[in-house]
Amino acid sequence: MRHLLISLFCCSVFLADVHAVDKGKPNIVLIVADDLGWTDVGCFGSRYYETPHIDRLRKEGMQFSAAYTCGPNCAPTRACLMTGRYTPRHGIYTVSTGARGLEKFRKLVPVPNRTSLPLSEVTIANVLKEAGYKTGMFGKWHLGNADEYHPSRRGFDEAIVSAGRHFNFVTDPRMKIAPGTYLADFLTDQAVRFIEKNKNETFFLYLPHFSVHSPFQAKKDRITKYEKKKPIGGHNNPVYAGMIDSLDESVGRILNKLDELNLAKNTIVLFYSDNGGLGGYDGLQIRNITSNAPLRGGKGMLYEGGIRVPMILRWPGVVGAGTTCDEPIISVDFLPTLAELAGVSAEPKNPIDGVSFVPLLKNSRSRIRRDAIYWHFPGYLQANVRLGTWRTTPAGAIRAGNLKLIEFFEDGRRELYDLNADIGEKNNLVDKRPEDAERLYKMLTAWRKSVNAPMPTKKER
Repeated sequence: MRHLLISLFCCSVFLADVHAVDKGKPNIVLIVADDLGWTDVGCFGSRYYETPHIDRLRKEGMQFSAAYTCGPNCAPTRACLMTGRYTPRHGIYTVSTGARGLEKFRKLVPVPNRTSLPLSEVTIANVLKEAGYKTGMFGKWHLGNADEYHPSRRGFDEAIVSAGRHFNFVTDPRMKIAPGTYLADFLTDQAVRFIEKNKNETFFLYLPHFSVHSPFQAKKDRITKYEKKKPIGGHNNPVYAGMIDSLDESVGRILNKLDELNLAKNTIVLFYSDNGGLGGYDGLQIRNITSNAPLRGGKGMLYEGGIRVPMILRWPGVVGAGTTCDEPIISVDFLPTLAELAGVSAEPKNPIDGVSFVPLLKNSRSRIRRDAIYWHFPGYLQANVRLGTWRTTPAGAIRAGNLKLIEFFEDGRRELYDLNADIGEKNNLVDKRPEDAERLYKMLTAWRKSVNAPMPTKKER
């Protein structure tokens, strides 16, 4: 809360200094990919997947090299992004349940998991709607299926939910869909319609794609395109590449519509992913769809490959074109940032854990005033159920400066990495730098206490 109030105090100074907002508050377009890995786009390193429109966004905006998600899978990231609050605040730690895999292989009893965002939580859409924005959401919600949890009741003026399939999908509310329609195209159609409808209003468009989540389904012409390409590194799956191609086309259609309607200059476009890609599972008997290298691990892990994701922000005339910011950003930062940009002055109903990164938009080398960012994952995510292998067991993590500590709750094991020197987390420094390891551990435990984070418990014998 304190951080948000400070940010709002600075907002008038920042916004008054930029000519791009002389028409009023900026429109905001937030595009979130699903399971898109850190190197799954061209501007973040891929030489197999083709993403010219996302690459254009990077050329015209700011690339965040150390953007993180609040969870190693879908639901916790979305809950934290929507609320600005870490997982222990709302209780959404994972998808469905933390009691994954076979019980006989679990050494701890996981913390109960919520699957619906509590109605007491305030969303980004609530905040921006209060600020006068027209709000629309089209895609994967993943924060509750019952009517009372539908995004149309959580601050969105318009909301169409769909996920689970890329072809033959259904929507909530139900709509008639032409046979053969591809979900990414449908969602983009709705987003473009929303922009056209509200071109004379100030709007917030949230476009959380289901791409590139399994099942792996792409349009035939996109598959054929990549079957002709030579694989490069761990990027070699034509179907997955075709899905990324359609996701990129969606970004291009949004950018082109903003250009067509002369809205680009006064519109912030933010591209992000909800967790790392499905790869980096060497030795776990689980299929690698992509590669997050040089990062370690992938979706479902608290290693960098599971939680570091591509992020780009474009705001012509305000954010320098082709700039890069290395300051760590995490999902809880979105709400205070967008609230500041919208000029919201009301104090939020619930304490906000995130910090506005608005100062970074003018100066990519500036720093956010906080000691660390945190993760709390008190459950299990299976790798091979039959063999009892895990992508993660219950764990927590902290990044403070360039140092990152992971604590595994089953046995208390700790791992310490210097991400500046070792982005691949190959060299555990816990024995070589015991003072740093203990300092970060104390910070992590103090944070858990401050947010009342529940811990998994030992099994009763």
